Amino acid sequence: MTRFLMRKDAKEGRIVAGKNGRGKDPNQLSEPQGIIVDDLGQIYVADSGNNRVMRWCERKEEGEIIVGGNGQRNQPNQLNEPMGLSFDDEGNLYVADFGNDRAQKFEIDL
Repeated sequence: MTRFLMRKDAKEGRIVAGKNGRGKDPNQLSEPQGIIVDDLGQIYVADSGNNRVMRWCERKEEGEIIVGGNGQRNQPNQLNEPMGLSFDDEGNLYVADFGNDRAQKFEIDL
């Protein structure tokens, strides 16, 4: 994974996660709607079009599915167009599950 620091007046950025749209490939993102970086520098993305939350770590080449990615339904382990992400002080991940009209809390293994 490429990491970079944007400088004032930067003219371009670099891709740090995702490519190619809808699909099951762990590096594909479709309609990303939210992003957050945890205290360890891991990048989390609400991959709305693929109904999942992805994580990219410095020590891994590919992204990994953290939540969802198993169908667009309303079961507790499924998401429908996730939009926003947040962490609390204990490291729990909160996901705005737009298509299911709910917010969910997940305990994440770092």
